[in-house]
Amino acid sequence: MIQIQNVTKSFGVQVLLDGASLLVGDHERVGLVGRNGCGKSTLFKMILGQECLDGGSIDIPKKYTLGYLQQHLNFTHATVHEEACSVLKPNEDGWLEEHKVEAILFGLGFDEESMHKSPMLLSGGFQIRLNLAKVLASEPDMLLLDEPTNYLDIVSMRWLSRFLRNWKGEVLLITHDHHFMDEVCTHTAGIHRHKIRKVKGTVEKLRETIAEEEEVAQRTQENEAKKKAQLEQVIERFRYKAAKAAMVQSKIKAAAKLATGERLTHERNLDFSFTEAPFPGKRMLQIKGLSFAYDGGPELITDLTMEVFKGDRIAVIGPNGRGKTTLLNLIAKELQPTAGEISHNPNLQINYFGQTNINRLNLDNTVEEEIATAIEEVSQKSRARGLAGLMMFSGDAALKKVKVLSGGERSRVLLGKILASACNMLLLDEPTNHLDMESIESLIDALEDYEGTALVVTHDEELLHAFATRLVVFDGGKCRIFEGTYADFLEKVGWASEKKPGGTESANIKVSNIDIQTDGGNNGATGNAAPRAKEDRKARADYIAERSKVIKPLEKKLAQIEADIAKAEALGGELEAKLVTASESGDGNAITAIAKDMDDNKKAVDSLYEAWEKTSAELESAKDKYPI
Repeated sequence: MIQIQNVTKSFGVQVLLDGASLLVGDHERVGLVGRNGCGKSTLFKMILGQECLDGGSIDIPKKYTLGYLQQHLNFTHATVHEEACSVLKPNEDGWLEEHKVEAILFGLGFDEESMHKSPMLLSGGFQIRLNLAKVLASEPDMLLLDEPTNYLDIVSMRWLSRFLRNWKGEVLLITHDHHFMDEVCTHTAGIHRHKIRKVKGTVEKLRETIAEEEEVAQRTQENEAKKKAQLEQVIERFRYKAAKAAMVQSKIKAAAKLATGERLTHERNLDFSFTEAPFPGKRMLQIKGLSFAYDGGPELITDLTMEVFKGDRIAVIGPNGRGKTTLLNLIAKELQPTAGEISHNPNLQINYFGQTNINRLNLDNTVEEEIATAIEEVSQKSRARGLAGLMMFSGDAALKKVKVLSGGERSRVLLGKILASACNMLLLDEPTNHLDMESIESLIDALEDYEGTALVVTHDEELLHAFATRLVVFDGGKCRIFEGTYADFLEKVGWASEKKPGGTESANIKVSNIDIQTDGGNNGATGNAAPRAKEDRKARADYIAERSKVIKPLEKKLAQIEADIAKAEALGGELEAKLVTASESGDGNAITAIAKDMDDNKKAVDSLYEAWEKTSAELESAKDKYPI
C-alpha cells in the first residue's frame, strides 16, 4: 500500500495540494477525480519520484513495485510480440507466460498480423497501447494509470475494465470516463480545495459526501459569522468602560477564533446549451448505397443505406480505424463517397466538432478572436467575449493565445465556436476527449436539451447510455444500423469480441444490414417480429457455417500435431532403451547412430511443440472471434 501524508505542492502562486493525505490500502482500486489542472497527474509524478514535494511525505514499502503508463516511446525489440514479452521476469520464459502477454495484446486491439510488426511501424495510438500492454504484463504491485482509455476504442476499453476488476494488486486510476471508473474502482478519491477526500464507492458517492460536508461547513461558517458580529457589537458597546475591560478582552479573543464571515468559494462548472436552427419537415438527409475506401486501402463502408430524421439521437460506435470519423466527414462533405450518395435537405445546417477541426484552430488568435470567427454578423461579434466566459475563459483568460492552450482548453474553444452559430444538426467526433468529468456532464445535459439532430462518435459508455436512441455500428468488418439504445444493443447483439459460448441465440447473431424503408413518420423503424426472427435464424445459420470453415481446419491441424507429438515422444522412449542396451554391450557404432537419432527426434519434438503453441493460439483467437 501507499501512504500520502500532509503533502503540499505549488507552482508559483498556483496551489495544487495543501496538507493533502491519502491511503491506498491492500487490494484497493482507487479512482482519482478532480477538475483539469487540480494536481492529479502531478500527484502521480510525485509518487513516482519524478516531481519533488514542497512538504509532507509519500511512504512506499520496500520492494513495492509501481507500473506506470509511459507516454514516451522506447522500443528495443524487433516485433510487437517480442517487445511486449520483454517485461517478463527471467523465470517467466515459458510459453504460458507468453500466452498471457498475447491475451493482453489481443484484448487491447492487436491482431495476429500486428504481433509480428515492428513497434515503430504502429500508429501513435497503438504504440501507447503497446506501452500499456507492457505495464499490465509486468504485473507490478500497483498500477498508476493516467487516462489509459484515451487511445482505446470502446471494445478495448470494455476488455480493460474486466481486466482491472480482476487485478490482484492495487490500482490508482485517473480517467475522465465516469462509467469506466465506477466499473473498475472500489474507492473514489477527489482533490477538492487542495485536499484529498476518499470514500468507498462511486464518483457519485464522493460527490454526495463532499456536498454534505460543504453544506455543514457553510452553515457552521455562517453561524460563526453571526456570533462574531454579535461579539463585535458587545465589544464596541463596552470598549471604553474600564470596569468591563477584562470582559472586552475576553470577547476580542473569542471573536478572533471565529470565521471571517467570507463564504466558501465554489468551483465553476462548464455550463452551456446548443442553439437550434429551425428545420421544416422531418427527413434531414438520406444515405443510399454508400461505400468508401481511401486510395490503396480497404473498404471502410460498404453499401450503407439509412435516413436521418429531425430529432434523431444517433451514436456511431466501433473499434478505432474502422470508418466512424470517415462517415462523419462524408456527411459533412469533407470527403466524397467512392459509391452511393448522401442527399442533404436544403434546410440542413450542420455544426461539426472533430479532432481535425480542433487542429484547424488559428494558433495565433486569442480565445475571443477565434470564437469571433464563427460569428458572421459584424454587429454580433461582441458576443464572443460572453461565449468565451461561458467556456470558462473569463476576464484575461479570453485574451490567451490558442497556441498556449491545453488539449481540453482547445476543445472548449471549438465548442464555443459551435455555440456561436445556430444549427439543426450536430456532428460530434469524440467530444469528451480532453474534457474532465464535470465538463462531460455539462455536454450530456446540453445534448439532452438540444431539440435538433445529433450524430456522435464516442467510446464513452456513459454518454452512449444517456444519449443514443439509434446506432451505426462498425464491428466485425461491417457497418450496420441498429434501431434501439446502446443497452438494447448490448443485450440483443453485443460486441463480436465479447461473445461467449452458451449465450442465447439473440446475443450471438450479428446485426442485420437493415435497408430502412420509411414513410417519413416512423423514424426509420421497419418490419415486424416474424420476418426479423426469420432473418435472425438465417443469419445464425450463415454464422455457424462461416465459423465452421475457420475453426474445423484448426482443430484438425491441432489434433494431428498432438498425435505426432505422442509418436515422437514414444520414439524417444524406444531410442533411450536402445541406447542403454548398446551401452551395456559396448557397441560404439550403435551408440553413435542412436545418439544422432535421439538428437534428431528431440529437434522434431521441439518443432512440434512450437507448432502446437502457434496453432493453439490461432484456435483460441478464432474461437474468440467466432463464439458459439
